Amino acid sequence: MFDNAVPPPRPALNAPETLALVARAQESDAADHALTIRQALHKYKKAVFWAMILSTSLVMEGYDVVIITSFYGQTQFKNQFGTGIDPTTGQKLITAAWQSGLSNSSLVGQLFGLIINGFFQDRFGCRKTLMIFMAWMAAAIFIPFFSRSLPVLAFGEAMCGISWGVFQTLSTAYAAEVVPTVLRPYVTAYVCMCWGAGILLSSGVVRAVAGLQGEWGWRLPFAVQWVWPIPLFICAYFAPESPWNAIRRRKPELARQALRQLKKDTPTRDEEIEATIALIEHTTALEEAETAGATYLECFRGTNLRRTEINCVVWAAQILCGNAILGYSVEFLEQAGFSELQAFDLNISLSCCYIVGGIICWFLMARIGRATIYIGGLIGMFVCLIVIGGLGFSDSVHAKLAIGILLVISTLINMITTGPACYPIVAETPSGRLRYKTIVIGRFVYNLTGIFSNSVTPRMLSPTSWNWGAKSALFYAGTNLLCLVWCYFRLPETKDRSFGEIDILFENKVPARKFKSTVADQFAHSEAAIEKTMEMEHNEKSMRMMNNIGGVGV
Repeated sequence: MFDNAVPPPRPALNAPETLALVARAQESDAADHALTIRQALHKYKKAVFWAMILSTSLVMEGYDVVIITSFYGQTQFKNQFGTGIDPTTGQKLITAAWQSGLSNSSLVGQLFGLIINGFFQDRFGCRKTLMIFMAWMAAAIFIPFFSRSLPVLAFGEAMCGISWGVFQTLSTAYAAEVVPTVLRPYVTAYVCMCWGAGILLSSGVVRAVAGLQGEWGWRLPFAVQWVWPIPLFICAYFAPESPWNAIRRRKPELARQALRQLKKDTPTRDEEIEATIALIEHTTALEEAETAGATYLECFRGTNLRRTEINCVVWAAQILCGNAILGYSVEFLEQAGFSELQAFDLNISLSCCYIVGGIICWFLMARIGRATIYIGGLIGMFVCLIVIGGLGFSDSVHAKLAIGILLVISTLINMITTGPACYPIVAETPSGRLRYKTIVIGRFVYNLTGIFSNSVTPRMLSPTSWNWGAKSALFYAGTNLLCLVWCYFRLPETKDRSFGEIDILFENKVPARKFKSTVADQFAHSEAAIEKTMEMEHNEKSMRMMNNIGGVGV
């Protein structure tokens, strides 16, 4: 079932064959750029469907991210697992150290999942990798569901985290590769919306069980996770493979089969498929010339180092922009003066922003570049964080209400801008052969940043530790500013660029501020090289003919 053979060397083509390949690739690239959003949706509706279905796996990660942090403010969970006493109320609480441990355990598991995914996708492809780790996820959920102590719960979170680490990069890369350029920002931004949908679902579930007494108040939300693995496993079984992945694994027939499932059935479909195959092979050949071997070490060499830097910082900024506070919103609101139920109710409003913001971002992406959206979001969140931090010095009722309102506004800004805009950026900037590995490295840095955040944020908020309360926002205003300065000078604009054009811009070391205006022709170099090769072959053939004539004369 799982063919793990190393891809054979790519067969060499002579000059006429290569020229024909480039001509078909140009035809496909021109047709891709000519598509409007409406035309692309009509022609590639099956591709959009499969991209959205497989991206749904991110619902599970988003669900657990908030379910754990929300439990820190839930009475039933604190009564079962609490190891400290709140000096203000006298009730049990989860200490800052254990909050960090529980939140970080899943991140450590995700780090292993990211490394595993880089290997599995290159060997087995996207859909089979997803099937393997959906089965893993279904089994791993048993551990937190039946846990009775914090160490067992932390171990269960780590085991679940392995599958989440796989889903993080797989869904983004698959969505970017199965649709045309014009639809790429929408399906990759949908990945973020799925993550937000999981957060919204968990917020609703935690609020719904707030009135339950005993262990089912925390155990039932864990059981809800079993809703996803089996149907998503079945969907992955019937899903087409990424044609880019198939070509990289030297499986052109698998790529053709996938494209037949992804494209609408038209009289010219077979010709379009061959042109698309030619474009993928041409782009892959350009990338192979630059990244032969395609090891993780190649991500830190030559122009790929810059691509890896962009991926890492864009991922890390997702937390450092101030989003870390949003992950602890229930406890943050309680420390700001809201009651437990008020905090849970407002948390649902915050979670709705993930869906509403993602939809608004779809409309922005049609008119505004990814880098512009991303930088604009950082600026908006910076202003909110400064004001929230300033209000933290006041104990008035009006200040607490303003903090809640600003937290909603900050969440909405994040989910209109930096949240969804991150995904097309990290999917488009790596080279094709290193896309999985570069995204894995970037997400690895994201998780390391998350471990740092999960270590300091609970201490900032905990009444038994630093007890900063709303003033914690000032710390993340500082990290937000650092990310903003980097993005202004280093984040390139990739809107409306094909993968081949992005490769050319990076290979020519075009500055980030000039990415948008620079003209890039991914076929110019190839055509010149082919013409030179054909001229050399013609000269060699003429010399052989002259030598043969000379030999007869003697």
